Amino acid sequence: MATIDLSPLYRSSVGFDRMASLLDSALRSDTGATGYPPYNIELVAENQYAITLAVAGFEEDDLEIEVENGVLRVTGKKAEENEKREYLHRGIANRAFERKFSLAEHIEVTGAALKNGLLTVGLVKNIPEAMKPKRINIGNSTKDLLEDRSKSKENAA
Repeated sequence: MATIDLSPLYRSSVGFDRMASLLDSALRSDTGATGYPPYNIELVAENQYAITLAVAGFEEDDLEIEVENGVLRVTGKKAEENEKREYLHRGIANRAFERKFSLAEHIEVTGAALKNGLLTVGLVKNIPEAMKPKRINIGNSTKDLLEDRSKSKENAA
């Protein structure tokens, strides 16, 4: 596999540390990682998402969901079976797993539900008011605009 040097990105940008580290970790990730459990990421509505994992055989007590430093981690650990069974074929995986999802800024987990062997985690993107676009009305008098500036300077003093 070819290696990509991201150090120029770190040197010439300010405030993109998270993006650069995400790229760096994605390129260095273990390519031998398993695809278990399979999952879907769905856009439910504007700024609303759902991650659905196929966790057949797991119950609520066997699953754990955590969010820390912008990473959503879903882990599953099946309790030991007390009764001994003899299988002719065992195709349903009950092995322990851990799935991690990197969340963008302002993404919050709203909840989770387990139904019919599918674990669905709800996500919403809450953009702070200060970061939302603000429409500026255009007036026809520069005099009023300049007077407003001088009044705000007088009030500040």
